[in-house]
Amino acid sequence: MGNLVTFCIGIQVRDGIVALADTRITRGSEQVNKQKLAEFQHGDASLFTMTSGLRSVRDKTLIYVEETLRQTQTPVERLYQFANLFGEQLRRVRNEDGPSLSSTGHTFNMHAIIGGCLLADQSPQLFYVYPEGNWVEAAMDSPYFMIGRTYYGKPILDRLLNYETPLRSAVALALLAFDATRTSVTDVDYPIDVAVIPNQSRHPQFQRYTESDLAETTQWWSEVLTNSLASMPMQWADSLLGLQSSQ
Repeated sequence: MGNLVTFCIGIQVRDGIVALADTRITRGSEQVNKQKLAEFQHGDASLFTMTSGLRSVRDKTLIYVEETLRQTQTPVERLYQFANLFGEQLRRVRNEDGPSLSSTGHTFNMHAIIGGCLLADQSPQLFYVYPEGNWVEAAMDSPYFMIGRTYYGKPILDRLLNYETPLRSAVALALLAFDATRTSVTDVDYPIDVAVIPNQSRHPQFQRYTESDLAETTQWWSEVLTNSLASMPMQWADSLLGLQSSQ
């Protein structure tokens, strides 16, 4: 029963949406790689989901969602309707499997991020779905959601990300939030899956990256941080270090 201790981030800025997920899954002492960023084709549009928590809950919920979509006579045309449907199936799985999971000491803890632009949506949308099946939507004053290992990537996002951040920079910040997390923990790692939905598109562009693919970028970032630390104004600390201030 793989546990999706994970790092997933969804960012919504004025120019579109960025999603990034790692692929590591922990099973006791075993670590394997599985896709956590999943694409749904629906009608003439597509969307993505990212999840954290027990993999068995995730897989069953996604199967129920796919089955329900196939049986639905009227296509889902707004992403919030898909979020409602996803929440309903998540509650269904909770009712079916929650008691047995609880009896074995497991917590029903699946969180999800859903993004896309369906036929009646004017622009890409981003939602966060809680284990109880309810959801919230990204907003101008809260332009990102993270699930899984959330502590390490927040500082750089809270300092540098806002709704007006260019889409290219949003991709960079998603990577840097992942890089900060990966540096601090052992259960988040490459490869990573990335999806981007520009405002003018209804179809996410997906790409998987290995550590070697992004080595030049992450090495550059480490060098920038090292050089910035060396040139940081520190006259205020001279007295602490037993040095005479030049001021």
